[in-house]
Amino acid sequence: MQPRVNFEQPNQLSRYKAILGVGAVFVTQFGSFLFINARNIAQPGMIAELDGMALFSWLIALPALAGAAGTLLSGKLSDVYGRRAVLLASLGIFALGLGLTAMVKSMPALVAVTTFMSIGHWPIIPLCFSAIGDLFPPAERAKWTGLLNLPGGIAAFIGPVLGGVVAESALGWRGLYWGTIPLMLTAAGLLAAALPNPAQTIRPKMDIAGMVVMVFATSALIFGVSWLGQAGKFAMGALLLVLSLAAWGAFLQIEKRAEAPILDPQILANRTFITAAGTGLLSFFGTVSILAYSPIFVQEVMRVSPTMSGSMLTPYTVLAALIGIPAGLLLSKTGKYKGMYLLGYGLGTLALFMLWRLTAESPAWLYVLATSLAGLGLGGLLTLNTLVAQFAVPKRLLGSAVGAVFFFQMVGIAVAPSLLGLLQRSAPTLESGLKLVFLAGALALLLGLLIIATIPQISMEGEAAEAGEPLPAIPAES
Repeated sequence: MQPRVNFEQPNQLSRYKAILGVGAVFVTQFGSFLFINARNIAQPGMIAELDGMALFSWLIALPALAGAAGTLLSGKLSDVYGRRAVLLASLGIFALGLGLTAMVKSMPALVAVTTFMSIGHWPIIPLCFSAIGDLFPPAERAKWTGLLNLPGGIAAFIGPVLGGVVAESALGWRGLYWGTIPLMLTAAGLLAAALPNPAQTIRPKMDIAGMVVMVFATSALIFGVSWLGQAGKFAMGALLLVLSLAAWGAFLQIEKRAEAPILDPQILANRTFITAAGTGLLSFFGTVSILAYSPIFVQEVMRVSPTMSGSMLTPYTVLAALIGIPAGLLLSKTGKYKGMYLLGYGLGTLALFMLWRLTAESPAWLYVLATSLAGLGLGGLLTLNTLVAQFAVPKRLLGSAVGAVFFFQMVGIAVAPSLLGLLQRSAPTLESGLKLVFLAGALALLLGLLIIATIPQISMEGEAAEAGEPLPAIPAES
């Protein structure tokens, strides 16, 4: 059992101070999501200016790797040094990365600087979710965690338009990066003034060995999967996967002996957590199928214009961004999450099977219906996973658990495109290859549905007990 540590906890926060903290977190979350949505539109101009299409895959894989490692590390550090301190450090790295990116002159430099920036950028959203756990007691946590989806929903509406306007202005895509810096500095000022900073009074020795082995294991996994589908690199990809498996085994052994493990064994041994996190990874096979491959199907197979294609996907993006709000409110009221999980994975599975059956002659409304169902189903999973992670483990592991949930999801983001791309390229035609992608996404979600059906129901009315202590009672079914 890990040694107990004490926390410097502020007295019960007044309602006024809690609302100020929520405001600071909302502004931070909004700025992060706004940049993501705007950059997606400006990115083609970046690639064209820097003649970087040959390195485009590295612009996805390396930042994903750095972001996944940074998220897991920041979650642990936030448990030790407090959410406010680590959020401010992340915002500082993000702001510095924004400025450096705005000055790059080549694609290799863009990949390098974006990878550095991701160490600070990717942890911001999970840290914001963790901060809600510091601001409110367990009874109110689900409601406010659900409402934290509101900034993302607003950013989903205005971000793409903003990105297009800035990219086409005299400032170009670099203006988007310069313009984001003052927004994030404003968020940092609000966080510094309004957010409490509960931290451990005893600072344990950091798990350096675990960090190094975890980064190696994650790198070998991502590159191994990526190289499996590349000509002449299959053997190297298979070797990297074997090395990754061995490294993960070594990582678990290190964590069992570490004074302050970066990923506490109590988290990985928690059946509720590992069920939610594992199925969360699987869910990104469906998400990537929709976001990355369905627009190609619409434009190249159904022969719909790019502008119309974007409009057809808008219901998905909006629903996925906002559905977490009612999910959080409902969870706050009932304390029951299993039914929402089953509905979410069920709708996502149905949607991907519908996309699998599309043809060149299928009506556009059928695509919109399928992706809208996917948005309704998959959009609430982030809120559910974040809350289940918080309630499944003791308060001292809150940041680590939320960071670990996002880490699993980021691994899904990094691995899914490689495996789905391998399937797509194995088919004789573009249409048949894309349909294989949709089928694979549907099967991954179906597997997630079967696994999530086994998730235990835990109490959502108090903090989880430490290992070896009696568990809190679960309210009886009505």
